[in-house]
Amino acid sequence: MMLSEGNQSIIPTFILLGFSEYPELQVPLFLVFLSVYTVTAVGNLGMIIIINVNPKLHTTMYFFLSHLSFVDFCFSTTVTPKLLENLIVEDRTISFSGCIMQFCFACIFGVTETFMLAAMAYDRFVAVCNPLLYTTVMSQKLCALLVAGSYSWGTVCALTLTYFLLELSYCESSIIINNFICDHSVIVSVSCSDPSISQILCFIIAIFNEVSSLMIILTSYIFIFITVMRMPSASGRQKTFSTCASHLTAITIFHGTILFLYCSSSPKASWLIVQVACVFYTVVIPMLNPLIYSLRNKDVKDTFGKLVVTKCLCRSI
Repeated sequence: MMLSEGNQSIIPTFILLGFSEYPELQVPLFLVFLSVYTVTAVGNLGMIIIINVNPKLHTTMYFFLSHLSFVDFCFSTTVTPKLLENLIVEDRTISFSGCIMQFCFACIFGVTETFMLAAMAYDRFVAVCNPLLYTTVMSQKLCALLVAGSYSWGTVCALTLTYFLLELSYCESSIIINNFICDHSVIVSVSCSDPSISQILCFIIAIFNEVSSLMIILTSYIFIFITVMRMPSASGRQKTFSTCASHLTAITIFHGTILFLYCSSSPKASWLIVQVACVFYTVVIPMLNPLIYSLRNKDVKDTFGKLVVTKCLCRSI
């Protein structure tokens, strides 16, 4: 938001300190994060391509997974390039509009992923507990609505919080942010106007999103667990659990990190621990999801192998 200084209107500029307190680690961190981002981009875009080219993967589960890969790629792309830039340049500034846009898009994709994982949990619930009705219940229309609803709610949350951030005023033209990302909490903390409405709204939205998505996930897996335990054969139970293992791993890492960030957001928490958790949430998790889903999936690995062989043959010709 514009602020007045005399008769002039000044747009504030933010300085993202990031990991500047550790100058000796700037180059190693740059190489690590660059490697992680490369794997993230290749893994998620590769997953989307593999799902599209293999007819065996044109199923409901992989429909959700392709959108999860897209969201992970976009989320990482919103955050990581600026992080990489700040590790190798002296000028760590980011414009006010750039900071707000980064927060807005990170919020969109973060909230979308939260409910995309919940939709995938419901998909597993229907597949395990109502297999005969699976194709009827999980119709193309319902799947499209679940995906569109996730994107739409993420956009509504982001635009609402962004609007209230734009209503805040700032008393300095150059503002230091002790973080590597334009997060809601650090933006409101440097405001010189009352941010209570924005903070309360952010708290309500965050709690609602986390509790509602976890309720869907926990309820789905409680019914899945009960159904699996009633299966007569051990091989059937093992096969069913293996189909849910990748998703369980993904949601455990994702929501575990979010809950850790909530618990470590107190003033007494170590700055470094919070930064590491933020890096894990924004940079590492988008890389892990395609690895989690591909390493345990024979169809994905077979399709990837065929694509590599085809590309090698084309080059040799």
